[in-house]
Amino acid sequence: MTTSETEKPDLSALRIAHDRGKVNSDRTVKAKVVVPIVVVLALAAGYFFLKGNFAPASEVDLTTATLTYPSQASAVLTASGYVVAQQKAAVASKGTGRLVFLGVQEGDPVKKGQIIARLEDQDVVAALAKARADLEFSKADLDDARLSLDRQRRLFASGLASKAELDAAEARFRRVQASIASAEAAVTSAEVSIENTRIRAPFDGTVLTKNADVGEMVTPFAAAANSRGAVVTMADMSSLEVEADVSESNITRVNVGQPCEIILDAYPEKRYPGFVNKIVPTADRAKATVLTKVRFKERDERVLPEMSAKVTFLSKELDPAAAQSPPKLTVPFGSVVTRNDKEVVLLVRNGAIIEAPIRTGERMGDRIEVREGLMQGDQVVRRPDPGLTTGSKIKTKS
Repeated sequence: MTTSETEKPDLSALRIAHDRGKVNSDRTVKAKVVVPIVVVLALAAGYFFLKGNFAPASEVDLTTATLTYPSQASAVLTASGYVVAQQKAAVASKGTGRLVFLGVQEGDPVKKGQIIARLEDQDVVAALAKARADLEFSKADLDDARLSLDRQRRLFASGLASKAELDAAEARFRRVQASIASAEAAVTSAEVSIENTRIRAPFDGTVLTKNADVGEMVTPFAAAANSRGAVVTMADMSSLEVEADVSESNITRVNVGQPCEIILDAYPEKRYPGFVNKIVPTADRAKATVLTKVRFKERDERVLPEMSAKVTFLSKELDPAAAQSPPKLTVPFGSVVTRNDKEVVLLVRNGAIIEAPIRTGERMGDRIEVREGLMQGDQVVRRPDPGLTTGSKIKTKS
């Protein structure tokens, strides 16, 4: 091999190295172009997804979808109160003694004059027997005094008796008459004493509570220690009314005879028609209210004294169909808006807005029925701003 052949340069190796440099240069150019584009796209995407987190929250007034009865469309005002029996009595004894008989329990109906309880009466029964015996004795003496008086009158007329003897016979006759009157009074007193041991119902009603038991001492007004005054407490259930406090500022909106609707806390699904029976002509200085008595139009055995009640005063009488119709889901009328030719409400979920399409029904005063799209208890914006849309952040008004 010659020297010239050995030192001949390898041109193919140089060509490969040149090509590699060219590729690396192209990659550098592409990287300089692509990387900024990717960064810009990433920033745009981040702004798009995170812009809501940096936007200021809008202050809104929220309201709740609730069940509303048709009667509330004509409601004037509402008030709370309690069911109270207008005829109620704590039945006690006029006499003093040990209770030997109690013939009623809580919830028993009673009639006027019915014997509810009885006290021991041996002493007054004996006194009555003696008074009646004294009366019979006086009546027997009266016959003798009358015969004696008649005899003295005949003798005096024939001149066989003196005036003094006649006067004595007349005096004896009058004494016997007086003793008879006294004996009759004693009999009446003994009968009254016996009646005082009988405790009777003062009116038709129902026993509410039993305050004494057989064997206990009963005295008027519970004057003695360890004694009872009232034996039972009873009420006329047909006299039940709701006593509601109405604010002084609203009392001009209430009139006697005004139709009302009563809802008891015990039976919230039942509505009772009623009317204003009386407005008590005085105000409560401490509460600044006036007591209003609302009477039930219909008697319901389930209504009991002292139940809590809510009274809705109405502007007009309800027709029977509306009075018995079930409640409907409603929202304030101003919370419903039209967007893209659809009725929607702005529903609040997790502090953000969701446009919820709904189907509305009839107007009920300042509220409107929602037939589809909401559930009871859902919170919506009361008067939504046009700028509020799905995803808008909100904060409630304080």
